[in-house]
Amino acid sequence: MSAIRFETVTKRFGETVAVRALDLAVEKGEFFSLLGPSGCGKTTTLRMVAGFEQPSEGRIYLDGEPVETVPPYKRHVNTVFQSYALFEHLSVEDNVAFGLKRQKVPRGEIRTRVAEALELVELRGREKARPRELSGGQKQRVALARALENRPSVLLLDEPLGALDLQLRKQMQVELKGIQREVGITFLYVTHDQEEALAMSDRIAVMEDGEVMQCGSPEEIYEQPSGPFVAGFIGISNLLSGVVDNGGVKLASGVTCAAELPGDCAQGSEVHVSVRPEKIWLDELQEGMVSVEGTVVERVYVGTTTQVIVELAPGMRLTALEQNTARARSDDRWEIGDRVRLGWHPEHARVLR
Repeated sequence: MSAIRFETVTKRFGETVAVRALDLAVEKGEFFSLLGPSGCGKTTTLRMVAGFEQPSEGRIYLDGEPVETVPPYKRHVNTVFQSYALFEHLSVEDNVAFGLKRQKVPRGEIRTRVAEALELVELRGREKARPRELSGGQKQRVALARALENRPSVLLLDEPLGALDLQLRKQMQVELKGIQREVGITFLYVTHDQEEALAMSDRIAVMEDGEVMQCGSPEEIYEQPSGPFVAGFIGISNLLSGVVDNGGVKLASGVTCAAELPGDCAQGSEVHVSVRPEKIWLDELQEGMVSVEGTVVERVYVGTTTQVIVELAPGMRLTALEQNTARARSDDRWEIGDRVRLGWHPEHARVLR
């Protein structure tokens, strides 16, 4: 039995279709992310699970039971928001205990469960602190502890790390995934951050204009994108336009690229070839590689790597990655204006319709 199941769910706001004919299942104990740009329908989908919005069509099931007529407070879910939504006048322990007190849980059990929740999020010793005395990361931990101590069947997380700085966000990604694994609760996570979704998720649904464009593991989404939108939205991808020509793809630059073609690609069909920057070699190419030439037009230093942007023809550019290792020498690096050969193995190119 799935933790959450959507059956042909559509949500309209007047003339606007926010979610369109959504069919999706989230399994029990899964860390599942809804990923996409602003306005793609991911937050609306989460709000329908929480009960804050009702589907215009279709059905939503929680633990196998339809919930369209179940009010939010009776659904066995909790939500963690980007804004924390803490009570500023209450201490950390009182914020975490708030829901339990409203349910009239015995005091002894409240103390035990609050202590367990604060231990889980590494906030023991800060029980008496007020939210104004906490950092952004600590506030998010309090919000997470409060959501977990009610032991929901599903935890809904709406861009909960969006307000944190980059270093703290990366730290919290690791900790959040570890907490999810420890408690075993199903997490439904909404984000527009591709790296965040790849780092934490068991599966990802990539959304655009209210529809799921692809659903799969992080590896499947990254290595085998279903179309140009997914390839371009997830990480950095080189998308080269071309036409199917004698079992390969003739690129706009004139080079014919060997690649595995989808079954429905006829001779002359317009396609895109997707190659990830880390799959591209700069000179010293191996036998059997697809080989192209161009001019270095930009170098972008990003710490562990440098992005080398090469123009193959007017309007057609490729991005490759140089590793900034201890063995790299300054005279090994390509400079703007240099002519360079690039190549990749045919199996690392994906042809997209």
